[in-house]
Amino acid sequence: MRGMLAGHLDVAQIVLYAFWIFFACLIFYLRREDRREGYPLESEAAGRQKDRGFLLIPSPKAFQLHGGKKVQAPRFDVDARALKGEKIAPWPGAPIEPTGDPMQAEIGPGAYALRADVTDKTHDGRDLIVPLRVAANFSVASDDEDPRGLPVIGADSDTAGVIVDVWVDRGEAMARYYEVETNTPSGSRRVLLPVTFSNVDAERGEVKVDALLARQFANVPATRDPYKITLLEEEKITAYYGAGTLYATAARAEPLL
Repeated sequence: MRGMLAGHLDVAQIVLYAFWIFFACLIFYLRREDRREGYPLESEAAGRQKDRGFLLIPSPKAFQLHGGKKVQAPRFDVDARALKGEKIAPWPGAPIEPTGDPMQAEIGPGAYALRADVTDKTHDGRDLIVPLRVAANFSVASDDEDPRGLPVIGADSDTAGVIVDVWVDRGEAMARYYEVETNTPSGSRRVLLPVTFSNVDAERGEVKVDALLARQFANVPATRDPYKITLLEEEKITAYYGAGTLYATAARAEPLL
């Protein structure tokens, strides 16, 4: 019969089987590639990395970053940071409670990745996120409320400080951080507030932040340079506000019922 290669095998069957083989190979390839970051896993019981195996962990590949630097993935670096917490039960997977100041424990919503301690760049090599005092060609849209000069109100309804500048993303043309001048026991200092953790109330003329109490703004991680922020500093700052969503008050870490 036309289209048949053998008595019980035709072209349609061969195409179907070929598709199945191709699709299985594609899934296998993708499952290997998605293990370039975060693998091999660490055994909680043994306290060391699990066996990498010979099948699913891909062979190392070099990726060239902007600026010419090359990074190899996968990398089998071990996070040497000490755990600032303890398990509430001995079995694997038990919750971990912070020890000491939970806002500084880097646990749960306060955890962060060790990204490169360099600034993100635009396509032409400039720092991506900078304050308006540097990005002079940017401004707050006329239809939006200019937050500069507005007080920042913490979750306890106290004033944490005043917004003195806005940090913009040159690539996305949007605000990323508010620069807040806050008072500390040793004097005033400026800290960054992620826009996503704030709510500008134009009617009341204030910026509300539910993640932190007013006094906790004094401990927001600082940037080395007053005109730029590195990827690692972004992680630390955002993680601090994230920690506040659960640990700003003792009641937040307790059950609702």
